[in-house]
Amino acid sequence: MVEVIHDIFSMQQQAERIRRSGTTIGLVPTMGSLHEGHLSLIRRARNQSDVVITTVFVNPTQFAPGEDFEAYPRNLERDVTLAHDAGTDYVFAPASGEVYCQDHLTYVTVDQLTSVLEGKFRPNHFRGVTTVVAKLFNVTRPHIAVFGQKDAQQVVVIRRMVRDLNIDVEIVVVPIVREPDGLAMSSRNVYLTDEQRREAPVLFHSLGQAQTDIVNGERSCGVIIRRMRELITSRSSAEIDYCSAAHGESLEELNSIPSGKPVLISLAARFGTTRLIDNIQFTVEKET
Repeated sequence: MVEVIHDIFSMQQQAERIRRSGTTIGLVPTMGSLHEGHLSLIRRARNQSDVVITTVFVNPTQFAPGEDFEAYPRNLERDVTLAHDAGTDYVFAPASGEVYCQDHLTYVTVDQLTSVLEGKFRPNHFRGVTTVVAKLFNVTRPHIAVFGQKDAQQVVVIRRMVRDLNIDVEIVVVPIVREPDGLAMSSRNVYLTDEQRREAPVLFHSLGQAQTDIVNGERSCGVIIRRMRELITSRSSAEIDYCSAAHGESLEELNSIPSGKPVLISLAARFGTTRLIDNIQFTVEKET
């Protein structure tokens, strides 16, 4: 049966015992409200490590004022059951006061990569993400940590943090898990009204259109982005925060689609008060 741990000291002691035994630890950081996307991360961790630790913590420092921190869905009992069934050995579920002391002053920041895309629309979001992930690495001592491709910018930022701070953990990335109609699985999907839920797959369809355009030879990012926006606005009530074509590692916006370099096509849009993100990532083969 899965063991649930709430305090940092106990989790650190257990992680240290595991590592001393020569056993590998796989970490899956989550904010709970688990769905099939999270479970795919846990299953990957199960396949690549001996012991799996899933964290369930709604991190207050990555929410801006007015965002949905208080309303974010929470159901620890359900999450523990799902995590166990997917292969978790330990669930680390600390309270906010356990992670951040009252006079907390220290944050981890990654420059440049966090000022674009999501960072442009959610100031200080990534400061909260990198800080809590660094804390979770310190507490759980993982050999690998598994993240989902849906949060593509987060993956880029965390990889850079790990590299720059010489953190001894391998970052493993799992593809996006989607509903049958293409909508990327997200804990926030439960906020959608029935009509918004019917409209939301247009985000995935716009990414598919972008990829088709590129396969058919379109290289102008301006044209690709314009067509994405037109599709979304013509088929839904969504308000677009951004549609972007960027380098998959530097996140620099592209004017044209290059050959032989990773490309990230990403977007964020709001259906009422519900904000959804999605992306595809690929490399166009060099022409010979």
